[in-house]
Amino acid sequence: MTGLKRSSADLDPRRRRILFRCWHRGIREMDLMLGQFAEQEIADMSDADLDALELVMKEEDNDLVKWITGADVWPERMDTPMFRRIAALRPDFDPVTMELSGKLK
Repeated sequence: MTGLKRSSADLDPRRRRILFRCWHRGIREMDLMLGQFAEQEIADMSDADLDALELVMKEEDNDLVKWITGADVWPERMDTPMFRRIAALRPDFDPVTMELSGKLK
């Protein structure tokens, strides 16, 4: 299950690559957090926004999860408009919780 609902056919190569990388982070929570964010926003992002998103994507998944969920305070370097936009999104974790409970097959 990738979670991807948006086609990347109309995106330029950079946006396609970023969208793919957001949905394939390594841990499912980050797939859902960054993947859903990118899916909603990628088409309308400026080059500066894409640069800022790529900087966020360089961070370790475990750190990002803690910062985005509020389990840990994010460092000053992450206090950027892009990171705040990502942290403001509340991803849909239903696919994960349903999968874990055995309700989704």
